[in-house]
Amino acid sequence: MKLKHFKILVLITTLTLFTSCDAVKRVPLNEHLLTNNTVVINDKKNNSETINNLLHQKPNRAILGFPLRLHLYNAARPNIDSILQTKIYNDEEKMAWKTKLLSRKQLEKDIASRKGFNSWLKRTGEAPVILDEEKTKQSIIRLESYYINNGWFNVDVTYNINKTENKRAQVIYNVNTGKPFIIDSISKKIESPLVELLYEASEKKALLKTGEQYNTHNFAQERDRITTELRNTGLFHFGQENVTFEIDTIGTNKKVNVGVFISNRKITTPDTTYTKPFKIFKVNRVNIYTDDTFATRDLPYKDSIIYNGYSLKSHDKLRYRPKAITDAVFIAPKTIFRDIDRTRSYRYLNELRTFKYPEIRYEPDSDSTLTANVYLTPLKKFQLGFSTEVSQSNIQSVGLGLNSSLQIRNIFKGAETFEISAVTSIGASKDKNNLDDPFFDINEYGVDLKLRIPRLFSPFNTDRIVPKYMSPSTRISLSATSQTNIGLDKQTFSGNFNYNWSPSDKITNNLDLFNVQYVRNLNVENYFRVYESSFNSLNQIAKDINYISSETNLSIPEDTNAFLDYALTDPTPNEISDNQLSTINGIGERKDRLTENNLIFSTSFGLTRDVRTNLFDEDFSIFRFRLELAGNLLSNTSKLLGLEKDEDNRYKIFNVAFSQYVKTELDYIKHWDLGKKNILAMRSYFGIAIPYGNSNNIPFSKSFFAGGANDNRAWTAYSLGPGSSQSSNEFNEANLKLALGIEQRFNLFEDLNAAIFIDAGNIWNVLDDVEDENATFTSLNSLKDIAIGSGFGLRYDFSFFVFRFDIGFKTHDPSYQNEKRWFKDYNFRNAVYNIGINYPF
Repeated sequence: MKLKHFKILVLITTLTLFTSCDAVKRVPLNEHLLTNNTVVINDKKNNSETINNLLHQKPNRAILGFPLRLHLYNAARPNIDSILQTKIYNDEEKMAWKTKLLSRKQLEKDIASRKGFNSWLKRTGEAPVILDEEKTKQSIIRLESYYINNGWFNVDVTYNINKTENKRAQVIYNVNTGKPFIIDSISKKIESPLVELLYEASEKKALLKTGEQYNTHNFAQERDRITTELRNTGLFHFGQENVTFEIDTIGTNKKVNVGVFISNRKITTPDTTYTKPFKIFKVNRVNIYTDDTFATRDLPYKDSIIYNGYSLKSHDKLRYRPKAITDAVFIAPKTIFRDIDRTRSYRYLNELRTFKYPEIRYEPDSDSTLTANVYLTPLKKFQLGFSTEVSQSNIQSVGLGLNSSLQIRNIFKGAETFEISAVTSIGASKDKNNLDDPFFDINEYGVDLKLRIPRLFSPFNTDRIVPKYMSPSTRISLSATSQTNIGLDKQTFSGNFNYNWSPSDKITNNLDLFNVQYVRNLNVENYFRVYESSFNSLNQIAKDINYISSETNLSIPEDTNAFLDYALTDPTPNEISDNQLSTINGIGERKDRLTENNLIFSTSFGLTRDVRTNLFDEDFSIFRFRLELAGNLLSNTSKLLGLEKDEDNRYKIFNVAFSQYVKTELDYIKHWDLGKKNILAMRSYFGIAIPYGNSNNIPFSKSFFAGGANDNRAWTAYSLGPGSSQSSNEFNEANLKLALGIEQRFNLFEDLNAAIFIDAGNIWNVLDDVEDENATFTSLNSLKDIAIGSGFGLRYDFSFFVFRFDIGFKTHDPSYQNEKRWFKDYNFRNAVYNIGINYPF
C-alpha cells in the first residue's frame, strides 16, 4: 500500500515538473513568462473584473488554474517545415523506407496532415505572454485614469515586478486612492435667457447632486440629459458641444465646485465665426413621400393630397389611406420641434412592416421654422415563404414537414399585413396498428390566417387610453388543423382577436379580447394503443381477477371498454379490491378527460416587464403576469337562452360542454453579472388554473406539466408528478405548478461555457375532481413533495444561438413516498440527458 502511494506521488511530481518546464519552453532567453497580476488597493487585494480589465497585459488564460491553451501552443513545432525537411526529405535512408511503405502521394498527404495538425495546435493554442514593462506602465496610466474619473484625484499607483530564475514573473500593482472628492456646490452660467428658462424647468431631473462623489460618467450623462431636454423643447440647433463643465478643486479641501456652462449657438461662415442666442423652432410643414427611391426622387409626383395638414405625395397613384400613414408620423405640422418625435416616427414606421428603413430630414424654412421630409420606400406587396423540416420522435421513425406562406402587405390600404400559411406533414410510425398501412401512416395538415392592423381596431376612439406612441396593434387570426396518426386523431379550430401595446420600452401589454378553441377527437377507439401504460395496468388487473386468462390480453377497444363498464358498475364486482377499483377509476377518468371534445372561449391579459438594455445585457430581470378567464360569456348566454344542462350538470353548445375556469401565471427571471463571464441566473414560476361552473377539471391543453429541458431537467417532459403519486402515465398534468431554478454559468474558454444548476418544483391537482391525496395540494405540508434535480451542462455559443447539453440527476424524488427520497437515484444510469437551443431561462 505504501509503495502504491509512493508511485502516485512520483507520478504527480513528474507531471508537475514536466508541465512546469513545458510552460516556458517557448519563452526566449532573458525573457519572462507573465504568470500573475496582483492589484492591491489600500492594502487589500482586488480581483474584480472591472480592475482586471484595466490591465494592459494579462497572463495566459487558464481552466481551473491550468493554462491549457498555452501548452497546446507549446506542443506545436515553430519550424515544422525545416524539421520535416531534415528528418524526412534529407534523410535518404528514411525516405527510401517510407516510399516502400507508402506511395509518394500518400507520403505527401501524411506530411501535409502533420503540418495541418501543427497549424491547428498554433491556432487553438495561445502564445506565451512575455512580460513587457512598457505595457505595465500603460496599466499604471489606466489605473490612475480610472480612479481620477471616479473622484480619487490624489491617487498614487506604483508597481513591483518579481522575477524568478525559472523564467517566470509576477507584477504587483499598489494603488493608494486617498480620500475621494465630493461635489460641494453646483452653479450655472447660461448665455441665453431663453435657454436658462428651459433649463430651469428640467433642473429637478439633474444627475449631478451636491454631496455625491465626483464621477466623470455622471457628467457625460448630464450633458446628454441637458441636450435631450432642450432639443425636445424646440431648440433645433442645440448640441452637446454647447454644454461644458468647469471643475474647481483648488484649496477646497477635497471638495469640488462645479460650474455648468451653456453657450449660445455658434455659426461659422467662410469669412467669420459668430454667436447668437438659440431660438425655438416650429415645424411648419410635413411632407411624406410614400414611394420614394433614389432613382425616382427627382422625378415629378403625380399624386398628392393634404390630410390634417400633412402633405402626402406619390409618383404613382397613392396606395395608402392617408390616416394610416399620418398616424405613424409623430412630427405634426404647426407644432414645436421635438427630437423625440423623429425617434418615435422611426420606430412606428418600422413596426408597420410595410416600408424599408425610413429617412426623415429637417430643412430650415426661416430662422425659426422647419420643413420635415419623410421618405418612405415600400416593401414588395407580396412575399412568399417556404420551409421544410425533418423530425423524429418516440412515436415516429421519421417525419417530413412542409410549411408555405403568402404575405400580403397593405391589403386594405391601411398598412395592414395579411398572411396565409399552410402546414403539411407526413410521418412513419414506429408501431403500426395495421401492417397493411402505408409506410407514411401519420399525416397532419392545416391552414392559418393572420391579419395585423397597426392600431387598435375598435369602434371607439382609443387614442386617449392607448396613445399611438405606445405602438398599439391588433392581431386577428383563424386556424384549422386536422391530424391523423396512430393515436387520437383530431381536428382543431381556433380564432383569436388580440390587442398589443407598449406603455414604455420596458413594458409590453397583451390583451386577448377573445380566444376560441374547439378540439374534436376523431379516433377515440385508439386511446389504449397510444397510452400503453394505462392499458398495461388495466390488462394486468383483468388477468389478476381472472376476467381474462393469463395467456391472453384485452382487445382494443372492445374488451377494454367492456372491462371498464364491468369494473365501474354499481355495485362493484366482489373480485375487484379497493386498490384495483381506485386504479381502474383513475384510468377511466383519464381516458374520458383526454378523449373529451373541448370548447374554450376565453379572455386574457398579459404583462411583460423586461429591463434588458440590449441583447448582451447580463444583469437584468424579466417579470411576466397573465390572467385568463374562460367560459363566463357562454355560461351567461346559456342561462339567458334557457338551455338545459346534461346529466353531468353542464351546459353544452354545439353538443360540446364548454370549459369554464380562471387561470393565472407569474414568472420572474433574474440574472446577476458576477464578472469574468460568470452569470448567476434564477427563475421562479407559479401557475394555477381553477375550474368552476360548467367544468370540474381543466382542459388538457390548458393544464401544467413538469420536467423537460426548460423545466426540471432531472425528469423528462410530462414524467414528473402530480405530487408524490407514483404515476407511470405517458403525460402527467395538473392544474397547479410551482417551479424554481438557479444556475451558475461560467466560461471554459472562447465560446464554450459550462453551468451547474439546481431545479425544484412539481405539479399538483387542486380544487378539481381528482381525489388522490398523493396527487393533490391540500396544505403547505404538500410542499414536502417538491422534486429537486441538480446537474451540470455545457453550452456552445454560435452567436446567433446557443447549443445546450445538460445532465440532470434526481436529487429529491417525491415518488418514493415511504422510502429514502434524497439521492436514491443519483447516478448516471438514472440521469436525464437534455439537448436544447439557447438557455432555459
